[in-house]
Amino acid sequence: MRTIQSLPLVRAIAHSICICALFGTFTAARAADFHVGTSQPFSSIGAVPWHTLSPGDTVWIHWRAAPYNEKWVIGRQGTASLPISVRGVPGPSGQRPIIDGQNATTPAPLNYWNEARSVIKVGGSNTPTNDMAQWILIEGLDIRGARPPNTFTGDTGQVQTYSLNAAAIHVELGEHITIRDCIIRDSGNGIFVSSFDEDISRDILIENNYIHSNGNSGSIFEHNTYTAAIGIVYQFNRFGPLASGAGGNNLKDRSAGLVVRYNWIEGGNRQLDLVDAEDSTLIRDHPTYRRTDVYGNVLIEPAGAGNRQIIHYGGDSGTTGDYRKGDLFFYHNTLVSTRTDRTTLVRLSTNDEHCDARNNILYVTTPGSEFAMLDATGVLDLSHNWIKPGWVGAFGGLSGVINNDGTQILGASPGFTNEAGQDFTLTSSSACVDAATALHPTVAVDGAVTRQYVKHQSSMTRTIAGAASDVGAFERIPSCNADIDCDDDCDDDDVPAFVLALIDAEAFAQAYPSCPVESADLNQDTTVNALDIPAFIAAILSATTP
Repeated sequence: MRTIQSLPLVRAIAHSICICALFGTFTAARAADFHVGTSQPFSSIGAVPWHTLSPGDTVWIHWRAAPYNEKWVIGRQGTASLPISVRGVPGPSGQRPIIDGQNATTPAPLNYWNEARSVIKVGGSNTPTNDMAQWILIEGLDIRGARPPNTFTGDTGQVQTYSLNAAAIHVELGEHITIRDCIIRDSGNGIFVSSFDEDISRDILIENNYIHSNGNSGSIFEHNTYTAAIGIVYQFNRFGPLASGAGGNNLKDRSAGLVVRYNWIEGGNRQLDLVDAEDSTLIRDHPTYRRTDVYGNVLIEPAGAGNRQIIHYGGDSGTTGDYRKGDLFFYHNTLVSTRTDRTTLVRLSTNDEHCDARNNILYVTTPGSEFAMLDATGVLDLSHNWIKPGWVGAFGGLSGVINNDGTQILGASPGFTNEAGQDFTLTSSSACVDAATALHPTVAVDGAVTRQYVKHQSSMTRTIAGAASDVGAFERIPSCNADIDCDDDCDDDDVPAFVLALIDAEAFAQAYPSCPVESADLNQDTTVNALDIPAFIAAILSATTP
């Protein structure tokens, strides 16, 4: 063994270790908590020193019966390990603190541009002196009231009216921004994320929120969310209908690297309006601009809603050279349209836009002839989707291309558990069970379907329960894995079904036409044989023994 002979060297190393430890302790100690609310150290949100927040600081806004009529900017920078957080502390019944833009006041010394466009603004301020906010978390708040005729008192003391395109949360210049578990409502735009050539917002995560009742009556230009960034993920959100009379879309986006997964999106002129980055060459030139992933969502088109198109992909600026002209990967979604007239799945803006649609449930309550795949243009690849028979390529002239590989699943009903109650999970007899195909190779790794939406604003792990994944947004969860006869329970009736599956697969298929013989493969070795007997006995005993 080699020993260190130099005592000064040992002391120097020990001293360095102590200095590093003390520095780490000092850095952690700098992070501060600011508690706002009744009987809290800060009685108002404006009393928080927003202009000097440091990495790791957290502002805790406690629920109270009266709304907080305040507005402010978050213009500071946290870090990946020490974000700056603004968190709501719920009331006794889980109520989120309400931040109401009506009659709100901007506190001194904050000074920022575009005051009339937000209740909470992220980035873009004179005081604090910072353009790009970074590593910010906004969580657990109920934010509303950013629309005319509502007024506020700005940083100069003047009373102003909100602009039509005001937002509950406006991310003007932000990187690594998370908006989580908030209610976003009653504003022009619910969430607005902006980018320009010289200033790009990046890495935006919008999750577990309830976003509804935004937009302006008589206007098509404001939406529940309107975003443009490089790298943005929507997940586990509940999107409700817009404000009465509003003509905007539910989710409108102009981003590169957009992922929309595991959301509940109900209503809007369109559920998804995914168009060109009209204000940013940097977004248009980004390599992820040409790929958009939409999967695991529930898309609901109510009767009497706006545009009959569920999705628009490509562009709307009129400058077709700037359109996305890439791939929309649309898979494992459940679409339910209760329109009494026609429904169209997707408008692809030009023949340079392509959509790969597979493993989706595309259900309309009208006859199948009232459902079209395309508006007119674009290239659409179809594989293993559930659809009513009689569907058409387009209601007008079809100038695009539809590549149907012949694997679509046709039927009168997809087999929902409770359609009237909006429970779109699958029954054991659904033709969608175990009917999915493999994902497109482009999305097979980083776009794997690993979760599914849980009503509301939550999610759970999605695990393949049968021989293959199920079509649609939900994987059926059997009551037990010994339900061989597919009657949604495990009992003595499953014993003869299991025996028949063991000895005669063809006879099993005739006796139980709605059940795959693979349901008897209890040890999941892809073969039904005697090796499955111990697993079946254990499963049936655990299910039937009180």
